Amino acid sequence: WKQWYQRRVRVEDVDRFSNPKISLEQYPTDPHLAANVLYTIQSGYGDIEGRSIVELGAGCGILSIGCVMLGAEHVTALEVDGDAVEDLTENLSEFEIENVDVVQCDITSPSSLFREHCFDTAIMNPPFGTKNNEGIDMEFLDRALCLCRGAVYSFHKTSTRDFITRRMEGMGYHVAVLAEMKFSIPQMYKMHRQREVLVAVDFIRVSRDPT
Repeated sequence: WKQWYQRRVRVEDVDRFSNPKISLEQYPTDPHLAANVLYTIQSGYGDIEGRSIVELGAGCGILSIGCVMLGAEHVTALEVDGDAVEDLTENLSEFEIENVDVVQCDITSPSSLFREHCFDTAIMNPPFGTKNNEGIDMEFLDRALCLCRGAVYSFHKTSTRDFITRRMEGMGYHVAVLAEMKFSIPQMYKMHRQREVLVAVDFIRVSRDPT
């Protein structure tokens, strides 16, 4: 527990977006939340240590960096935004991490960059899908399932739980809700009128095997 506490404190040092974009729904992932869900993945399922990880929509890399701290063999961080890629690259340099590859790409577009099921585990905090990005959360989930041969771990609005569960089970996958939480959305953009908004969010595990 002492070692894990030290790692959690280090995750708090990950720098956030230098130039966040509302069109990409870029919000920082709370470091305590990130550390706790990663600990849940490793302690409950052993899906990080010694595994190849892909993070979709990596942003500044807090989940990727946390995976390295928990012993991931290698992490591939996928991010479409050039500014976020720079932030992520700088964070990796500050932490002296060398086993993370950063790839700038649009995961919603067809690509032959990676073969199917080439990673052990996928982890992501995808856009939830505003009226301008409706359905993008499911595009991320579909792409993650194509890329990994093991489980996908992801955050989704609690209001979409029933829809996601029905859709995934209809495709032969098992969905487990590992945690229910409140996401803090800070006042970052001009359109925001409140200092903070709390959004009900599920942290889920999608797998081919219910165990």
